[in-house]
Amino acid sequence: MTMKPKAKKFRIRRSPAAGSAQAATVEQQGETNPSRPPEVERLRPRVVTENDTARRPEADPTAGDAAAQTAAVDQPATPEAPAASATDASAPAEPAVADTGTTAGTTAETTAGTIDDDTARSQAADTTDTARSGMVSSAHEMSVEAEIDAIRREGLTGRQLRMARRVAQKHSLPATSDFDAVRLLRQQGIDPFHRSNMLELVVPRDDSDAPKDKVQLPQTIPAGTTTLPSTDLSPAQQREREITEIQRDIVSRRRKKMLLLLTRLFFFVMIPTAVVGWYFYSVATPMYATKSEFLILKADNAGGGTGLGNLLSGTQFATSQDSIAVQSYLESKDAMLRLDADQGFKAHFSQPWIDPIQRLPADPTNEQAYKIYSKDVKIGYDPTEGVVRMQVIAADPETSANFARSLLSYAEERVNHLSEQKRSDQMRDALAGFENAQIERRKAQEALVTLQQKGAILDPEGVIAALRGQINNIEIQLQDKQLELSALMDNPRPNQAKVEGAKGDVRRLQDLLDQLNKKMVDASKGENSLAELSVRIQMAQADLTTRDMMLQSSLQQVEQTRMEANRQVRYLTTSVEPVASQDPAYPRKFENTILAFLLFSGIYLMISLTASILREQITS
Repeated sequence: MTMKPKAKKFRIRRSPAAGSAQAATVEQQGETNPSRPPEVERLRPRVVTENDTARRPEADPTAGDAAAQTAAVDQPATPEAPAASATDASAPAEPAVADTGTTAGTTAETTAGTIDDDTARSQAADTTDTARSGMVSSAHEMSVEAEIDAIRREGLTGRQLRMARRVAQKHSLPATSDFDAVRLLRQQGIDPFHRSNMLELVVPRDDSDAPKDKVQLPQTIPAGTTTLPSTDLSPAQQREREITEIQRDIVSRRRKKMLLLLTRLFFFVMIPTAVVGWYFYSVATPMYATKSEFLILKADNAGGGTGLGNLLSGTQFATSQDSIAVQSYLESKDAMLRLDADQGFKAHFSQPWIDPIQRLPADPTNEQAYKIYSKDVKIGYDPTEGVVRMQVIAADPETSANFARSLLSYAEERVNHLSEQKRSDQMRDALAGFENAQIERRKAQEALVTLQQKGAILDPEGVIAALRGQINNIEIQLQDKQLELSALMDNPRPNQAKVEGAKGDVRRLQDLLDQLNKKMVDASKGENSLAELSVRIQMAQADLTTRDMMLQSSLQQVEQTRMEANRQVRYLTTSVEPVASQDPAYPRKFENTILAFLLFSGIYLMISLTASILREQITS
């Protein structure tokens, strides 16, 4: 923003004689040069130099006031009347010379039609006699500075000043600053802050060139001017009046906006809230709630066990999956259909004395009934404590308690059914293995008995061992007899009888040994030999021993499976039994009404903000 250059001021010593002479000189110059420069050139600021001071050694207040009055007559009325009044009001604070000159100029202007030029000059000369010496400026410069100060005090924004500068450049006005541009535009009758409208481009036809009635008589005042006293107020009063009107308009608009806001709040927030409150307090059927709690426990681990499973067996984490499964079942449509078959769930909520919002139709579908079931049966599982909490809501307290008891029985059956299949499968497999081991052992026993009966010898090994013992004994006796016979033969004159006896014994023992060996050979060869029979019996005995061990292992497996099945058993323990309530728990009238008010208020606020944002985007 450019600033207006300050004009150099000068100090002049004045005297009464010099003042009258200067006034006469100015009057003569005005008579000899009646034409004056245009308004724009006259209002353009210029720097006062020493040459100008030499040419104008003394200022004439009468001449300055006369020029100011002429400019005031020529320029049109501007919308900034309060600013001009402020300038006029600040005029007495200027030096006495400017004040006296203004008074003299005003007197000369008002008496121009009745007093001739000589009288005006004499009055001006008499007035300037009282001038005093000091630092003074011309009346035009002081009025320009006063106007600019008044404009600066208006508190215009930077955007308004830029707009005024552009409008002044558009009209080719020599503005030295943004405030000077505002002043020049107002002097030209142009509002620098007025937005142009497309309808303003259509202007009426100018009939200024049309012939007018010419007055042929001599005139002392300009034709067409009004000489009646003005009805306008003073600038200060007019400014106060305009401020008052603006304040009243602002108050009126605020009241209108507030009234519209209250109306919208009444229709979109208060009325819906009142309807909701009326429903909860007068129409809604009271509902009774029955609460119960139960736990799902695991059987004690009688068989000991090791590992992480044994550490978690006594905590709530051991049965968390079962609890979640039971919760899901109780919240399912299967449980609702079973409850309807046992207790008449649909018939209870289809009774005509229940309010229309909570009542089921006459012949409801499963989906409609399940919607009410999901709302009225609330089940929650607490993983930290392992407790399942259930709340059943019904229109009658006894019916609500019966519904809760039925659901608890369904939960207990479901808990028992969760591990039943697994336990049955394990026990069935273990028993099947045990039975198979028993059958195979019986077959091994039958094979051993068959082999024993086939050879007619219970113990072939014993028979072979006995034959072997007999052979050994006969061989020993045979050796003794042979030694005895050799001893007899060594005698030169042996006893023939003893020799014959010894030879007979040796022959008999040898025959017996041959028979035993033959018998041993017959028992060890062939398909039915004692050796083969003995081997087959040994194999049958080994097979029987193996089947005995397998049977024992199967029996142990059955016992372990039975113990594992017992450990997998779950028990449902009801910690809080369902008890019928005496007072209705729902609806919560006050809480629901406040919640509806907050909900409607939030919806209205969201829609209002969205509409204001869209309106601002469209207008911008």
